[in-house]
Amino acid sequence: MKPTRLILIPGLGSEPAPFLVIADGGVRERGMLALDAVERPELMRTVAVAPGADVTIRWLDLPPGGPAQQRAAALWMLKDSLAAPADRLAVALGPVPAAGQPRLVAVVGLSLLQAWTDYLDALGVRADAIVPDALTVPEPEDDDRLNAVAFGPAMALRGRGFAASAQPDLVDLLAGSRRVTPIEDGDAVEQSLIDAALSPPVNLLSTQERVRGVSRRSWGLAAALGGLLLVSPLVLVAAAAARDDMSARADAGRARAEIARAAPDLADRPDPVEALRQRVRAAPPAGGAIAATAALFAAVEGVQGAELDLLIVDPAVGMKASVTHADYEDMQLISRAMRANGLQVTETGTLDDRGRIVSDITIGSVR
Repeated sequence: MKPTRLILIPGLGSEPAPFLVIADGGVRERGMLALDAVERPELMRTVAVAPGADVTIRWLDLPPGGPAQQRAAALWMLKDSLAAPADRLAVALGPVPAAGQPRLVAVVGLSLLQAWTDYLDALGVRADAIVPDALTVPEPEDDDRLNAVAFGPAMALRGRGFAASAQPDLVDLLAGSRRVTPIEDGDAVEQSLIDAALSPPVNLLSTQERVRGVSRRSWGLAAALGGLLLVSPLVLVAAAAARDDMSARADAGRARAEIARAAPDLADRPDPVEALRQRVRAAPPAGGAIAATAALFAAVEGVQGAELDLLIVDPAVGMKASVTHADYEDMQLISRAMRANGLQVTETGTLDDRGRIVSDITIGSVR
C-alpha cells in the first residue's frame, strides 16, 4: 500500500501543521510541517483535516438522482441555514447510502476552502481530500450520546446522524439532552484520524472546480432543481437530461415560481431572486442592532491590529461594516467570535490596500 500523509490544518494560518505518514495501516512518521521550511515534503497522497466550525454538516433525505441534482437539492433544503449565496459554496456528498437512509452532506464557503488550499500550497503539499474534523470522530453506538475530541481551541462532536465543531462553551447547547463523552486517549484519536485518512467520509474538494464553473447559476438554479427533485423522481430524470440546455428564461421562470410561493410580494419585482437575497441580507440580526454592534466591536477588538472602519445599520439594506486587518485569516477569527453570539458574518468584498486588507461584510442571524 502506498503511504498516505495526514495533515491537521491549524486554526491560524501562521501556525505549523502536525502531520502523520501512514503506511501499512500504521504510522511511519510524524512531525510538523513549517511554512518557512526549505525542503519541500515528499510527494504522496495527502488528506487534510480542516477546522469544522464553519462547515455545515447534515444527513439529508435526498431524492434519487445524479450528484449534480442531489447537490442542488441539498442546497435548496439547507437554504435557511446558509448565509452565503450558492455560487460561493462547495457542496460535498458522502457515500451513497442504503435505500431509505439519509446521505451525508457537507457545505463550506469557497473562500474558506481556497484559504485552506492556499495554506497547504504554502506548506508545499497538494491535498487529494479535505475532511472536516468532526467527521473524523468515531460515531457512538447510542443515540443519546456524543463523542467529543478537542482540535486546538475547538471541540469536534459526533453523534448518530450528527457532526459539528464548536467552541467549548457551546458544547452543552449543541448536545441538548445527549451525554457528551470526551475521547482523551491519544492512541484512540490517532486511530480515528488514520481511519479517516484511509477512507475519507467526505471530500470537500470534490466539487470545488464544479462550483466555480457554474458560479452564474446561484440560488435560482438550486431552487429550480431542488423544487423539481422534491416533486417527482420522473421529473428529476428529465431535469438531469436537459439541465445543460436550460435557457436563462426557463431558469428565471422556475425561480419566479419558487419565490411566488415563498414570498408572493416579491414575485412581480424586475429581479425577484435578487430582491429575495436582499430581504434575507437585510433581516435583523439576533438580539437587535445594539447587541449585534456590541458583539462586532468585541470580535474586532479581539483580533490584534484589526479596526472597524465603517458600520451601517439600515432597515433597507441590513447591517453592514468594513474592517481593516492584517491577515486574511483574521476574518475567520471575527466570524467565529460572531457565530458564538448567534451572528453570521458574510464577506461581500475584499481589498488589499497598501499591505492592509479591507473586508466588507454583512451581519445577520445564524440561520
